[in-house]
Amino acid sequence: MRISDFDFQLPQQLIAQEPADPRDSSRLLHVSNKFSDMNVIDLPSILNPGDIMVFNNTKVIPSRLTGRRGKAKTQVTLHKQYSKDTWVAFARGSKKLKIGDELVFADDFYCKVEGKLAGGEVLLCFNDKICTVIEGLDKYGQMPLPPYIKRSSNGPNNNDRMNYQTMYASRIGAVAAPTAGLHFTPALMAALARRGVKKAFITLHVGAGTFLPVKVKNIDDHIMHSEWAEIDNITANSINQVREKGGKVISVGSTSLRVLETAVDKSGKLQPFVGETNIFIKPGYKFKVIDKMFTNFHLPKSTLFILVAALAGLHHVKSAYAHAISEKYRFFSYGDACLIERSND
Repeated sequence: MRISDFDFQLPQQLIAQEPADPRDSSRLLHVSNKFSDMNVIDLPSILNPGDIMVFNNTKVIPSRLTGRRGKAKTQVTLHKQYSKDTWVAFARGSKKLKIGDELVFADDFYCKVEGKLAGGEVLLCFNDKICTVIEGLDKYGQMPLPPYIKRSSNGPNNNDRMNYQTMYASRIGAVAAPTAGLHFTPALMAALARRGVKKAFITLHVGAGTFLPVKVKNIDDHIMHSEWAEIDNITANSINQVREKGGKVISVGSTSLRVLETAVDKSGKLQPFVGETNIFIKPGYKFKVIDKMFTNFHLPKSTLFILVAALAGLHHVKSAYAHAISEKYRFFSYGDACLIERSND
């Protein structure tokens, strides 16, 4: 299939710049064989006792740093740890950087350019004798918001530190939020529990590749980025038991879905998994675990929109998005949500 098949026109004013407050007051489009306009707080009413929701508990690192290279201003976004004190980063104006250049972010937090990689990436080695990388990021870093969320020249604000993080985030390692999870509040989680809906947690550390565009004309030629993921034995067994009893598995976001579809064996059973996954789900994929996905509205021509089309059919998903646009739903990371039922095709 061509990447152009996954394009659609979105009015700029529908790209959410701030999250709903409270989080669970976002709108919810239920996509089954019809479209139903609801609110996220209504989610328990359309799930059944014995179903299970699978959440990604990764925690976003404030990995964007602004500093100086000599007298020149510089900005880098760390996105993958290479060793204890060395990280791979995207650098603004990376062509001007030279191996050996020192980048200073604060008196107690600085690094040297150790290498230059393809695609504008650089290898940065930090001096962690005074301040570890994680401590420095916590003190001086900013949240790595996607480029369609506009902020002043000062960058993301303090509210973004809280807003661009799920309430259950616990395992540090992501450089982008699993944004479907941003809609959940303690009140909503309690309502799901009262309904008899179970919950489980997996981990996928969302990488910077989630922002990278698909540059090929034919989606079969796209090489998916790799991300670290884990599902433990207890969680795998819990989900297997739900399925054996006839319950439905609902992934919260594409990241949870990709972990589950990575960890399933040929017999259809989930197994423990630790490692990198680069699974690319596109139309024609036969889902082995997932029945439904709770997710945000995604960018046109993105791997996330391609995944949604694989789940429910391209024509049906395009119709759902057209409905959402006509009803002025809010799109992307800080936007509204949809619950998509898997097609039986």
